[in-house]
Amino acid sequence: MGQLVPLNQIATQTLTAAGLNLIGQGLTIFDSDLRLAVSNAPFQEMFELPDHLVETGTSFATTIRHLALQGEYGEVDDIEAFVMERARVARAFEPHYMERTRSNGRIISVEGSPLPEGGWITVYTDITSTKKQEALLRGRSEELSDQVLAHTEELASTNRALAATVSALGETKRHLTEVEARTRLTTEMMPAHIAHIDETGHYTYSNRRLRTIVRGRPNNIVGLHISQALGADVYAKIKPALTTAFDGENAVMEFTDALSANRIRVAFTPDTRGGVYILSMDVTKETQARVALQQTRKRELAAQLTSGLAHDFSNLLTIILGMQSKLGRLEGLPESAKALVDGTLNAAKRGGELLGSIAEITTQRVHRPRATHLRTLLEDTQILAAPSLPKGVKFVLNPQVPDAPVLLDQGAIQDALLNLILNARDACGSNGKVTLDVSTVHDTWIEFTVSDTGTGFSPEALEHGCDPFFTTKGSEGTGLGLPMVYDITKLAGGDLRLQNAYNGGASVRLRLPLRLCPDVTGGLALLVEDNDDLRAFYREMLIDMGHSVIEATSTDEATALIADLPDIAVILSDIKLNGEGTGLDLLKRIDIAKTPVVLMTSLPPNDPLHQEGQAITTVLSKPFAQVDLVNVLKSKVTQ
Repeated sequence: MGQLVPLNQIATQTLTAAGLNLIGQGLTIFDSDLRLAVSNAPFQEMFELPDHLVETGTSFATTIRHLALQGEYGEVDDIEAFVMERARVARAFEPHYMERTRSNGRIISVEGSPLPEGGWITVYTDITSTKKQEALLRGRSEELSDQVLAHTEELASTNRALAATVSALGETKRHLTEVEARTRLTTEMMPAHIAHIDETGHYTYSNRRLRTIVRGRPNNIVGLHISQALGADVYAKIKPALTTAFDGENAVMEFTDALSANRIRVAFTPDTRGGVYILSMDVTKETQARVALQQTRKRELAAQLTSGLAHDFSNLLTIILGMQSKLGRLEGLPESAKALVDGTLNAAKRGGELLGSIAEITTQRVHRPRATHLRTLLEDTQILAAPSLPKGVKFVLNPQVPDAPVLLDQGAIQDALLNLILNARDACGSNGKVTLDVSTVHDTWIEFTVSDTGTGFSPEALEHGCDPFFTTKGSEGTGLGLPMVYDITKLAGGDLRLQNAYNGGASVRLRLPLRLCPDVTGGLALLVEDNDDLRAFYREMLIDMGHSVIEATSTDEATALIADLPDIAVILSDIKLNGEGTGLDLLKRIDIAKTPVVLMTSLPPNDPLHQEGQAITTVLSKPFAQVDLVNVLKSKVTQ
């Protein structure tokens, strides 16, 4: 058998017109504006209409006026009034059936049905022969009484009217079925669960998306009670809002699903029959972003304690680091000299950390996620925490973390974990156990839990533990430890919870958004730095990362290189450069969405140029290490 070829629209219309012309009855379809949409040849022949009256778009009034003038309706005193009345009746779009005798003596039946989209279809049938047979039958059938014959005619007329109504209802049903199918398809494609429950709490409709919002629940829930479909835990959380909706008021709430750890928003809207419409959405990422933004706004501090001295000092430290690194790689260097080199490097790095600490104090804290290997971070944290624990306090680390790097603010998270470990140590006294459990919750969170075998939190501590200056350590405590941890967590879009264990002791659960990041090394790098010593230092850093390096000392020179070399993988540029242009001007000349750009500077964080650059891209404060640059580039790839 050959393959079927779909007909085009013109061919379909031609076949349709040919088929309608073969029908022995006249047929017309007028649209909602009372203009002719479709007619067949028998209609034109039956009423002897000229061609222009059967053209698409001909008005109903024009056709009626022509027929009235031809005497189709008998004597009409006021033609225009007659036409207006027929048009008014037509606009009502009511199913109808009638029989009338034309001026030529022929008898026709007129049967009309409205269309769902507006307008109506009318069928005209010549029933002259039928009526003659009925008259002959009436004359010859003396046994049939006039009453029976009249009743038979009445039934026939009623049946024809009912048939017209059934036809109209069938067309309406088909239209509604198509609308329902389109509506269901639309709702099933939405990233939300849409449902309806009746006054007893049983589902009468669902778009079969419940499992995508509340994991582990069935999708086919029509007929189930809402408590059975959602499960006891989720139902208990939404029950108060659902009760409000059953009482006739709209209700919106959010809750955290224990199984998936996702944040879910549910809206309940009462219907007019005692039931409730339900809309559920997963707003986990939205909540994380909202929490981080709120925490950032809470931490607005204003201070300007640093000056241009920090700029020059950081440049000097960078040069010292570069010189000492070269010196340490010289062959034949005495062992005593190596110790001095290491000491100098450590002192310079300590100076850089001191400048960073001053910057953190004098400026607003910014969340700086970097590519982080969790196992390495946790092992380093264990090493740092071990010397501060008494001999009788055991520390246990249980890391169940991915091997791939994740985006975390390493310094902030490590500070938070150390703070929690030291608090747990204080709770244990001279004997006990401190445990750090780390795992992932589905694909949404990284969960850190620090627990101890101490006396646990008091009711007051559970309620106010994260409030600034609240402490249970008397004069020895500052009351800023847990608030600092809370601040770090919220700034990252996470969540912090204090709780007591059933078997004694306390635990602090810290959840942070899980963001995996790829590895980035190699490719052509453009280094823009006007200081020869600094440029040599950063050149070696980029080469060690696997990059091929081209160099520029000014914005104009860098722009020319970018135009000639479209395959540049990364740009590392100082903010202050030779000439009038700055690193910020370079950013304005290129598409930073295609090429990662990292700025570096010795300017203090409160300098206008530093702040302007930070608003556009990442700015590294000099001096910085190779790992800092690698982490920044990894974080940019994931954006």
